[in-house]
Amino acid sequence: MHSSQPLSVIISTYNRSDALLATLKAFAQQTDRNFEVVVADDGSRDEHRRAVLDAPVSKDLGLTHVWHPDVGFTVAKARNRGVAASKYDYLVFVDGDCLPEVDFIAQHKKLAQVGCMVNGSRVLLSPGLTQRVVDGIEQAWGRSAWYWVSRRLRGECNKLTHLLRLSDGPRRLERGFRWKGIRGCNMGVWRADYERVDGYDESFTGWGHEDADVVLRLHHAGIARKNGFCATEVFHLWHKEAARGQESVNAQVVRDRILSGQVRATAGYSQVRHPDDLVITRLGS
Repeated sequence: MHSSQPLSVIISTYNRSDALLATLKAFAQQTDRNFEVVVADDGSRDEHRRAVLDAPVSKDLGLTHVWHPDVGFTVAKARNRGVAASKYDYLVFVDGDCLPEVDFIAQHKKLAQVGCMVNGSRVLLSPGLTQRVVDGIEQAWGRSAWYWVSRRLRGECNKLTHLLRLSDGPRRLERGFRWKGIRGCNMGVWRADYERVDGYDESFTGWGHEDADVVLRLHHAGIARKNGFCATEVFHLWHKEAARGQESVNAQVVRDRILSGQVRATAGYSQVRHPDDLVITRLGS
């Protein structure tokens, strides 16, 4: 993908405007600013919506905010609606508590390849460092190697792979399906391929494995997985684990689809949508 081509960043969020604002500030510092930002809000309360929409960084980015009512964990639906509000041919999915390094957009563009999707990775931050970042006391992006080595020695991050930049090449490709390491919080895919598999499957509700499902169906459609390690890492802000009561059910659906070869979502991106429960705010218009 040429650097002059724009792409769409879809950021999922729910009731965590402090983390989302830190994420948006990191996107505002990208070395490549040729992209749009669409926030896919899974029903955040009004105070969180207003905090984001009123923030100067949101206006700087020309942000599009897509919201639907809170009916539980329905991130698959939120992401599909975010894609529907986006406009470019390449989609990068990020969670609203994941901070991109300053060359994140540039690196995703370098790895974008016809017939492939990119599975990025993440660096986990400690509760203490997370709090300093969301409070605006400390900044995680654009820092030196020594900064990160010192944070690693203090136990404030779990690895240092983000300090390396490995080139593109065949070793990044995985021809088979491997569940391990799939990160819906950092993933790039061509819109045409996303539409081919009918996007995220909205029959997945509750926490867990909607990202593995879409990667599996892309695999069944002939789309190779390309690993984005040492190129596209994001800094994942600490949070308490979400309730995982639905995880085993969702995992079993994915296991069944490994055998069935299913390509298109059961309840996907193309289904008819009713606008009465959807609020779209475009700050860039």
